[in-house]
Parts: sequence; C-alpha cells; structure tokens
Amino acid sequence: MHPWIADRTTTFDSSGIRKVFDLAAKLKDPVNLSIGQPDFDVPEAVQDAAIEAIRGGKNAYSPTQGIAPLREALRQEIAEKYPHEDRDVFISSGTSGGLMLSILTMVNPGDEVIFLDPFFVMYPALLKMCGGVPVPVDSYPDFRLDVDKIAAAITPRTKMILLNSPANPTGVTASEAELKAVAELAAEKNIALLSDEIYSQFFYDGEFASPASFNDQTIVIDGFSKSHAMTGWRVGYVHGPSEIIRTMLKIQQYTFVCAPQPAQWGALRAMEVNLGGHIQDYKRKRDIVFDALSDCYEIAKPGGAFYMFPKAPIESGAKFVEQAIERGLLIIPGNIFSARDTHFRISFAASDEQLKRGVDILRSMAGASV
Repeated sequence: MHPWIADRTTTFDSSGIRKVFDLAAKLKDPVNLSIGQPDFDVPEAVQDAAIEAIRGGKNAYSPTQGIAPLREALRQEIAEKYPHEDRDVFISSGTSGGLMLSILTMVNPGDEVIFLDPFFVMYPALLKMCGGVPVPVDSYPDFRLDVDKIAAAITPRTKMILLNSPANPTGVTASEAELKAVAELAAEKNIALLSDEIYSQFFYDGEFASPASFNDQTIVIDGFSKSHAMTGWRVGYVHGPSEIIRTMLKIQQYTFVCAPQPAQWGALRAMEVNLGGHIQDYKRKRDIVFDALSDCYEIAKPGGAFYMFPKAPIESGAKFVEQAIERGLLIIPGNIFSARDTHFRISFAASDEQLKRGVDILRSMAGASV
C-alpha cells in the first residue's frame, strides 16, 4: 500500500455494485437488472425548472441549509405528517450526503450502530470511515424488522439504530407495528434512531409508515433521487431535532457546502409532480417478476422499492451471478449486501422487454420451463 494512504481506507472495499456496472460496459446488449435507479427520465417540468434556474443566474452557492422555498415547502409537508414541537429540515447533497453527515454528527469512534443484514452497501463503509462499529442483525429468511433481535443486539456501546424501509436490497417494508416497537425501544434506551426513507414513494401495499410517527427524536433521510429519477442531481433532505440538524449543517459547511442550486429549484418543482402513474407501473413490474419467479426461487415478496432478493438455487450466490453474467444477465451478488453468500439482487426498474428476457434466463437457470 502507498505510504500516504490513510489506514481508514483499508477497513472497507470498493462497492461491488460498481464492479458489475464496469462489467456491464464491456458486454454487448446485456439484460441489465442490476441498476438501482428508475428507468424513466426526470419529469420534463423538473428539467424545465432547473434550466430556468440556470438561465436565470441561480448558479452560485445556495445557503448551506438549502434554498428557502424548497426548505419551506418541505417543512410544511413534514409538519403535516409529524407535528413535533422541535423538527427542522435542511437540503443535503443527495441522501448519501445526508447519511454521511448524520453519522459524522452522532457516531463517535467505538460507538456501535445496529442495522439489519442484508443492508445497503454504504452503511458499514460509512460507519468504519467515522470510527463507528457496525452491528448487523441477521434478518433471514423473511427480512422482517424483529424488535427482539434488535433489543438483543443492544450493548452499553450502542449509539444508534439505523432503519431502511422500504429496504435495499430486499424491497421488504416494515409494518407499522414493527416500526412502532423499534421506535419505542430506541426512545426507552435513549438510542438515536436514523431512518433511511429514500424509497418512501415506492410503496405498493397499504400506506407508508415511518418510525418518526412514534418517536419524535427520529432523524429521517429522504430525497428526490429515486422518486423523480434525479440520481445525478444530488438533492436529498434530512429532518429531525433542531440541534442535530444545526450540527449537521456545521459539518456540511466544511464538506459538501450545499446541494447544487439549480437542482434544488428542480426539486422544488418536483414536489408538484404526480408520481402515481410511475408507482403503479412499478407495482405492475413487481407483480410480473414475482409471479414469474416465485415458483422456482425462494423470494420474500417486496412491498416497496424496486428490488427483489431471491435465494440462489446453488450454494453460492456469487457463483450464481457469475453464471448469470455468462448468459448476458447482469444481477448483483447478495454478499455485497450481507455476511451471507446465498442470495442475489434483482432490480425491476427496467423495461418490460428487459424484464421478460431476464425472467426467462433466471427460470432456465433454475431448471424451470420458460
């Protein structure tokens, strides 16, 4: 290792998802069910708002906390859902930026943070960067949020519980009762509760629920990347107790500075866009893929997001993915998201034609008739 490289960089590896993306660039006409972003484009009204902002000279830094109209629109929406006495909001440079600022603000070296396994790849990497100790809690085989398992993982060093519902990579959604139980546990133990809700718009069965409804100290991360296909625009937001938000802003001043100003004006317009058609389309895609694979793969039916996490029909999920790639199908090995190497992730954020081709390949690999 080069002598100038800091030790902290050796505690985690590059994202395995990026490695699959690199591989995709080398294949001719692959069936790509690996990408975790919508297959529709940014709504035209949102594009127009960003262009208007650029043409109108709104190209400088915004205030660190974000442009006032967007913050005010979000504040009103949040207050209607969570009428807490002390809840503020700011605009982050993507939800990933909000996640990093949250961990930097609340996690000291040696502090333990509990989250479910499987998990979003960024969680353990960010925690290790900040000196925190990841405490993954096994949620196989159904990936439910089990308050008893969470409670059993708590130690005197526990600083935070990190939730993600709807979840990446499983698509599983926690029930209101499950979220309430964990929210009350965190309040009882005086443990920070961080809720990653970036897939909150992609909710197919029933109504979306947040632990913030049951614990007024919950810090919530959300954004426009997935809901409005704005992954490259880097506009997220974080809301929670005002002192936590002020401290996050102090760190944002010296790191991200602010989210891109033209993109924030686009996000303001995005709040007026009706996503109902897209959400119904993704529910339809979910049903097509699940119905086509559930008879030959062990799959927990996703209630949200745009992922499925089937169990591989052979011992190693990673080896199964290699075999799939040899057939021109790009999927993600489950061991990127987990201590186990038994599953793989499908993204159904793809065209119907791509989904049909992918399903046919997966059925043939499971020995089922196509």
